[in-house]
Amino acid sequence: MLEQLKEEVFQANLELPKQGLIKYTWGNVSAIDRDKGLFVIKPSGVDYETLTAEDMVVCDLNGQVIEGKLNPSSDTPTHAVLYQKFPKVGGIVHTHSTWATIWAQAGLDVPAMGTTHADTFYGSIPCARFLNQAEINQGYETETGNVIIETFERRNIDPMEVPGILLHGHGPFTWGKDAKSAVMNAVVLDEVCKMNLFARELNHFAETLPQRILDKHYLRKHGTDAYYGQK
Repeated sequence: MLEQLKEEVFQANLELPKQGLIKYTWGNVSAIDRDKGLFVIKPSGVDYETLTAEDMVVCDLNGQVIEGKLNPSSDTPTHAVLYQKFPKVGGIVHTHSTWATIWAQAGLDVPAMGTTHADTFYGSIPCARFLNQAEINQGYETETGNVIIETFERRNIDPMEVPGILLHGHGPFTWGKDAKSAVMNAVVLDEVCKMNLFARELNHFAETLPQRILDKHYLRKHGTDAYYGQK
């Protein structure tokens, strides 16, 4: 079942250590087959050096294992919630990448300070609130997904225009149309967090991008009038 998607998710997971986004097993990638209502995710705690495509686990949108001999990622319920609530999302990444996690631990949104940011994220990347004790008791990973949804709804953010979030004290989640694009967005998020930190160190009063520059750089790569790249 879903052999091609397993291979895509496997390759996307291997990209995390290649891009310096994880240490040990601190991350996971998933991708969904919308027609089947099933998603494929990395197994929990399996070393990347021994990981295979056959190790990938197939789950339904309730996070229940449909196929696989290993336990799925402990973050599976969070992925399931995001797939349920964000119907255009095709792939999801969670890491503890250094620069994004620094911002998450600081509890700060990531402002759009440069065009590197604007090429991928159409505005600030939000930092979600801490979970409360009742949410932790009810189901930590599921409620993590619900807090992500709450953040986007409360701030009226389109998740396909800002394909990522920081969890206060935890780390980043990113997503995209598929697993590959979700990984790319994770790379961009970590890079812009690094750039912003150094920019603010050099100039504590460094400005965010004017809306006109943000619009130009985002819309030249996204939307009906996009002209970046090859057709």
